[in-house]
Amino acid sequence: MHTLDLAVFLPECRAESEGRLLYLKLGYSHEVELTVPPAVRVFCFKNNVVCCTGIDKERVHQFAAAVRSCKPPEVYKGKGIMYIDEVIKKKEGKRSK
Repeated sequence: MHTLDLAVFLPECRAESEGRLLYLKLGYSHEVELTVPPAVRVFCFKNNVVCCTGIDKERVHQFAAAVRSCKPPEVYKGKGIMYIDEVIKKKEGKRSK
């Protein structure tokens, strides 16, 4: 069984799963709705942690990448959807003269 955890690091954003659908509220004007493939099971912990599990490693990682691509992490503030063990190098902003 392969497991991959994703964390949503956005203020007032959440993830919900109902059956074969995953709903992501990411601050857009609409909800992002993703259909979960048959070989993958999705659980939502706390509202901001999404756990993808399944027997086929390729399908689990492909679905997790699809979820992450909805709002990838930005390099200036570190907000977005990222893997739990992922480290983002933050860039420095513009300096005032």
